[in-house]
Amino acid sequence: MGCSSCATGKDGQPKGCKNNGTCGTDGCNKLTVFDWLSNMELPQGMEPFNIVEVRFKNGRKQFFKNTENLSLSIGDVVATEAAPGHDVGVISLAGELVRVQMKKKKVRQDSAEVLKIYRKATQRDIDIWQEARDREEKMKVRAREIAIRLNLQMKISDIEFQGDASKATFYYTAEERVDFRQLIKEFAREFNTRIEMRQIGFRQEASRLGGIGSCGRELCCSTWLTDFRSVNTSAARYQQLSLNPQKLAGQCGKLKCCLNYELDTYLDALKDFPKSEVKLHTKKGTAVCQKIDIFKGLLWYAYEGDWSNWHTLTVEQANKIITANSKKEPVNSLEEYAVELQQETKKDYQDVVGQDSLTRFDKQGTTGKKKRKNKRKKKRPQKND
Repeated sequence: MGCSSCATGKDGQPKGCKNNGTCGTDGCNKLTVFDWLSNMELPQGMEPFNIVEVRFKNGRKQFFKNTENLSLSIGDVVATEAAPGHDVGVISLAGELVRVQMKKKKVRQDSAEVLKIYRKATQRDIDIWQEARDREEKMKVRAREIAIRLNLQMKISDIEFQGDASKATFYYTAEERVDFRQLIKEFAREFNTRIEMRQIGFRQEASRLGGIGSCGRELCCSTWLTDFRSVNTSAARYQQLSLNPQKLAGQCGKLKCCLNYELDTYLDALKDFPKSEVKLHTKKGTAVCQKIDIFKGLLWYAYEGDWSNWHTLTVEQANKIITANSKKEPVNSLEEYAVELQQETKKDYQDVVGQDSLTRFDKQGTTGKKKRKNKRKKKRPQKND
């Protein structure tokens, strides 16, 4: 947990912020940020940046202007402009870092997307907001039942109420175009509110819902990753990974985003390697590449017709043979260049402390019962004949 309110108690049990999905210090939320300029003062004569970043449900963030010159800080609950009505969110970033974020996301300060902040949220605003949030889970179950009854090929993954409870946004995923005109009519009649349907991709769905990946950590898309770059199967081929869709697919059903993390390092290491389809021509025969080891810089070749015997070459030796073939210089065989790998000898475990036995504390010899019997026999007086 990132914030003090979500830390463990005196008995070691998690306390929990009990803030119904919103953390007051913004330390345990999705896509949380750290304001490393918070302790630095602005130069003299420089006015603070009047735009703040506000976070809504499941990491949805927008930029808003502080036109009323309110004293705002990270964690404040504010009422923002919406169309129509107002929305309620939590300030996730303020100050000069907002200027950097807007430049990174290519959002102009005078853009129509940048709305304004009305006020700090009152207790009435927060109560209406929390009551609407409590209705979302029941509405999602009922909405899925209606979609199934209408035989619509879509999945309603999440529902988000506006802060004033005047509008509900239904996020759904679908592989094909969906005609949900009848669905909206039934939703409006069932839930008695304005309905907005918004289609999202499978990666966006996974980032909103969150979860635990195969690595044991929270999903990158729901914690820090904001830009979804395309991932191809070539990324797995360059990293010598087996093309198993069950292992390469993430929670969203697409290829894992982490396949791109180390791809540049692998591509840089493969620059010196010859292409695997290039054959080595020798007097003994033509050799074909069978396997490569990027970390050790080794390649394994086998003669055509003798596939069971592999010969190990370094990158320099393979390039040397390829250069000789291009110059039409004779090469006798791969055995002249082959490298003999030294097998790593298994070292036996040596205990420097001397405690090499798990039963070293067990007393050897007779058990307790036998000892007691022997003591009783000794105490008995012997009868004289």
